[in-house]
Amino acid sequence: MSNTIIDKNVLDDVLKKFNVSSLVDTSIRQMCQIVDKLERETGVRYIRMELGNPGLPPVQLGVDAEIEALKQGIAAVYPDIQGYKPLKNEIKKFVKNFLDLDVNEENCLPTVGSMMGSFTSFMTLIHIHKEKKKLLFLDPGFPVHKLQAKVLGSGSDHIDVYNYRGKKLEEALEKYLSTGEFYGLIYSNPNNPSWIVFTDEELQIIAKIAKKYDVVVIEDLAYFGMDFRQDYGKPGVPPYQPTIGKYYDQYILLISSSKVFSYAGQRIAMMVVSPELFNRHFPDLKTNFHSDHFGTALIFESIYSVSSGTSHSPQYALYAILKAVNEGKYNFRDEVLIYGEKAKIMKKHFLENGFQLVYDKDVDKPIADGFYFTVKYPGLDGNEILYQLLLHGIGAISLKITGSDIHEGIRACVSLIPMEMMDELGRRLKIMKENIEQNKK
Repeated sequence: MSNTIIDKNVLDDVLKKFNVSSLVDTSIRQMCQIVDKLERETGVRYIRMELGNPGLPPVQLGVDAEIEALKQGIAAVYPDIQGYKPLKNEIKKFVKNFLDLDVNEENCLPTVGSMMGSFTSFMTLIHIHKEKKKLLFLDPGFPVHKLQAKVLGSGSDHIDVYNYRGKKLEEALEKYLSTGEFYGLIYSNPNNPSWIVFTDEELQIIAKIAKKYDVVVIEDLAYFGMDFRQDYGKPGVPPYQPTIGKYYDQYILLISSSKVFSYAGQRIAMMVVSPELFNRHFPDLKTNFHSDHFGTALIFESIYSVSSGTSHSPQYALYAILKAVNEGKYNFRDEVLIYGEKAKIMKKHFLENGFQLVYDKDVDKPIADGFYFTVKYPGLDGNEILYQLLLHGIGAISLKITGSDIHEGIRACVSLIPMEMMDELGRRLKIMKENIEQNKK
């Protein structure tokens, strides 16, 4: 066997210290800890594909606005549980400008990251119908959403939608939702990690079946406007970011500022509840909440019980960013195009060194280049591929924890790999391929 990037004994010792028996079941944050430890033990700089951290500096407009707010003493003031009013107005405008949806200020809520938005959504929705206690995941998806549902005691099922694109999706949704057990379904668009994007036809199918069985749709827009095949970056000008909101009125949108504005560290996001859902009354809510009004229960009971509002100064940051975006003074899409460029280069290195794309098609088109892509190595299972990657100085996570049916695949995130390390990625993958092939002999 050729030399590996790190010593096998070091890797084995680290995995033993972290009590890792199955790499395919290792969470994102656990994998980060493993790679951190390996870097410290070996002095090798890893190629970090395991965590979806933005690889760009935060939008300076936001930083400046937040600093100014702190200087004005905002840190001493509890934030309004419903959100900073000027920010709510800009969220409303943003939703109109980039999704072409009409909502009210009251429907626009800042949250402590999109994870708070999803958590409090699940927290409330699980109680809207006493007979409905399940959440349907249109997978693959963000692993932490599954963890959130689990800790809340929610039942769940999943569909790997790659096998059910186009009209096939209707049959799959009908099979699950017709049971009457589901209060909601959730997906990301663009999809983390496969990077597929639901078409208008598919969104209409989701809307049709969800309406038929009175299921709330939660749309995770963490990678807002980042399908770079289209330009979704101009306010009030088509094309608009595709959304379930065009076809259905019982929805919750989760819009992160972590990737699109590189503002991950301050944990600030937007939750947009459709006016119809916000003002709907669910008698069964009264079993666990004081109010049967959905918006009231969500804000004054679920959100309030998790955090008494969203951190004050980041709301000022997001307000400043959205104001500039809505006025056409800041083009967020231009700033994040680099992720597509990185994906194209990284895919080339993987494919030239024995790997294959897992999710390779978006219906009938090649998958777009974006924040994530998925690969496998023929002949290796999920544990083996992750082990070999770690041995060769590369961190990643398994597709299994995303809900994918393809457990031998891995998710690759492009954001933290600097352009100057792309050749090094190619070199390490070449060594890995040589070692794997030599091992087969």
